[in-house]
Amino acid sequence: MSSSSVEEITDQSNDLFTQDGVLLKACSGRPVNELNSIGMLCIVQNSDGTKSIEWRPSDIITVCAVQEQDWALVNAIGRRQRTFSGNLTADYATARARIIRMPLNELKIFRVTNRNQQMSFSNKVGVWQSTFFFQHGNAEVFIAYLKSHVKTAKSSRDRNTYLVVEPTDETRALNRSFTELDIFQENTTDVVWNIVSNLKERPYETTMEAFSKLSSIVYYGNEASSKRDVSEEVADLLTKSMVAAEEAHSVTKSDEYEVISMKPTLPPRPSIPRSTPLSQEKWEGLQDTLGRVTEMDGVKQLIFRGGVAHSIRKQVWKYLLDYYPWHMTHAELKALQKKRTDEYYCMKLQWRSMTEGQESRFTEYRDRKSLVEKDVNRTDRTHPFFAGDNNPNLETLQDILMTYVMYNFDLGYVQGMSDILAPLLLLMGNEVDTFWCFVGFMERIASNFDMDQAGMKHQLLQLQQLVMFASPELAQHLALKDSGNMYFCFRWLLVWFKREFSLIDIMRLWEVLWTGLPCANFHLLICVAILEAEKEVLISGDYGFTEILKHVNELSMRIEVNKVLSSAEGIYHQIISAPHLTDQIRIILGLTPLGTSAPTEDDDAPEATGTNCKDNDAAANVSTSGTDMEEAVLEYDGIEISIVTQTVWALLA
Repeated sequence: MSSSSVEEITDQSNDLFTQDGVLLKACSGRPVNELNSIGMLCIVQNSDGTKSIEWRPSDIITVCAVQEQDWALVNAIGRRQRTFSGNLTADYATARARIIRMPLNELKIFRVTNRNQQMSFSNKVGVWQSTFFFQHGNAEVFIAYLKSHVKTAKSSRDRNTYLVVEPTDETRALNRSFTELDIFQENTTDVVWNIVSNLKERPYETTMEAFSKLSSIVYYGNEASSKRDVSEEVADLLTKSMVAAEEAHSVTKSDEYEVISMKPTLPPRPSIPRSTPLSQEKWEGLQDTLGRVTEMDGVKQLIFRGGVAHSIRKQVWKYLLDYYPWHMTHAELKALQKKRTDEYYCMKLQWRSMTEGQESRFTEYRDRKSLVEKDVNRTDRTHPFFAGDNNPNLETLQDILMTYVMYNFDLGYVQGMSDILAPLLLLMGNEVDTFWCFVGFMERIASNFDMDQAGMKHQLLQLQQLVMFASPELAQHLALKDSGNMYFCFRWLLVWFKREFSLIDIMRLWEVLWTGLPCANFHLLICVAILEAEKEVLISGDYGFTEILKHVNELSMRIEVNKVLSSAEGIYHQIISAPHLTDQIRIILGLTPLGTSAPTEDDDAPEATGTNCKDNDAAANVSTSGTDMEEAVLEYDGIEISIVTQTVWALLA
C-alpha cells in the first residue's frame, strides 16, 4: 500500500464495505508521527470499475448519521473528546493525502495474526507494505468480504498467511465464454471461479447448476440479444464435470428429478419453550461445601433456559458479571469483597477531594461531572426507588458513575450509562457491589459508547446481515425504505433493550444474555426476533423510515420477554441448520468458518464461542454419549441438544 495524492483520491469511489476503529500500526514510507492513527478500513469500487483496499484517517470520516437522530440517549455522545495516538491534523487536504490505497489487482499476500485482530498486506513477496490493528472485534468480517472480491489460498508454510490466486488461462477462457453468453446476473469472474473450485467438492450439484443455466440459452435463446452458441470451452468444462459427477455419485435412472433452487430457503423454525428459573435449591446443589460453584457451565445453561429466581438474583449476578470468580470459596469471596471495597473508596476519594480550583482547570472532568448530574436527575424517576426530591438513591447513583469516571477515564461517562446502572443499584442496594457489577457489565458493552461509534456501527452491520439471512423479505423492504442501515435499532443495542422492557423483564433478559449462550451476539438475534414479530405490520403498512422508527419506539413496554427469547433461540437453530449458511453469518454467531480447522492451544485465532444449548420437554429422549465428558444429548422437535453434565440434565428434568 502507498499513500495517494489528493488528486488521486476522488469522491466517485463507492464503498462496498467499511470497518471503523482500525489502527494504522505500520506503513512503508510513512513517517513515525503518522502511525498509531485511528481510521476506517474499506473495500471500495473505483469509478473505472476496479476495486481497492483503502484506509482513511478519522480526520476525514463523516460523522455517522445516527448522531443526527433525535434520540435523547445519544445527543451528548458527540460532546466527548478523546486524544488519539498519532498526529491527526485538522487540515482536510492534508488528511486526504494520508489515505492509504492498494488496488486489489496488485494485492499478492495478506496475513492475519494476533488472534485475528491484526492484518498485514503486501503487493510484493517478502515485504509487508502496511499493518492494521482492529480495535473493535477482529478482522474476520473484513476478511470474509475481501475473499468475496479476490480468490485466495492458504499458504502451506504459514496457516495465517493467504496468497491471492491469479486467474489461469482456463478460467479466463471460461469467463470470456460466460460473458458472451450473458446468462449470469452476477460477476462472471466470480461465477467461473465458483464453478471451477466447486467441481472437486460438489461435482454433481455444480454441474447441474451450470447446466441448467446453459440449457435455458440453448433451448430458449437469449431475450436481450442474439448470442453465439455455447463455446467449446464451456462444452469441455461440462464434459469434465459430468465425468467427475459420475465418479463421485452413483446415479440410477428413475422418474424423479433433482431440483436445484437458486433461492435457498431456511428450514422450519422450531418452537422451543422456556423453562423455570434457577431456584435457590438448585443453586445450592451446584456448589460444594466450601461454596465453590462446581458446575459453572451447568449454571449458565439453567439460567439461559429460564433465568434466575429473584430471591437469589443478587448473589448470582455477581458471578455472571465477573465480580465473583466461580472457583472461590465463601472465605475467599469475603476477602475479595473487602479488597474491592477498599479499592472503590480509594477511587471515590480521588474525585470527592478535588477542589473547585482543580475542577476549573480540568475541562474533561468538569464536563463529564456535569453530564452525570443531568442524566442522574432524569433516570427512572417514575420508579419509587428513584422518585422524589433529595432521594439518597440518586446520590448513590451519581457517586457510582463519578467513581467509574476515575476507574476508566479513557471511556469516562457517556449518556446511556445511567440506564445500565439503575437496575443494578435497585437490585444490589449496596454501593460497592453495584459498582463492581457495573464494571463487569461495561466490560461487555464498552464499545457501545466509543466516541467514533465504531462498535455500534459494527453491530448494526452485523444485524443487517442477520436480517438479510433470516428474513430476506423484511430485509428487502427495509432496503427499499432507506432503513437497511438498521439505525432504528440503535437504542436497543446501545443500552441492551433497557427502555423496551419493564424492570423485572429487563433483569430476566440481561441475565440470559450474560450467559453467552447459545452463541455469540445472541442479543442481535433478539433484535431479529422482535423485527420478525413486526414484519407483517411493517410490510403490509408499507412503512418508510419515519414510520418504522415511530413504530419501533412505540413497542416499548409492549414486548413479551419469554416469547422473544424463545423466538430468538428458534431463529438461532433455524440459521445454523441452513445448508447455505455463510461464513459471514458463522463468524457473527461465533462459529468456526467452513474450511477452518479447529484451533489448538498454539493458534492465534480465538476459539469459537457457539454452543448448542436447547430445551427439553416432558417427552424428551435422552441418549448419553462420551461418558468421560458426562455429556447428554437431548432431542426436541427433531433438534439435538447438548447438555454439559448429567447433573444439569437431572435438574432440568
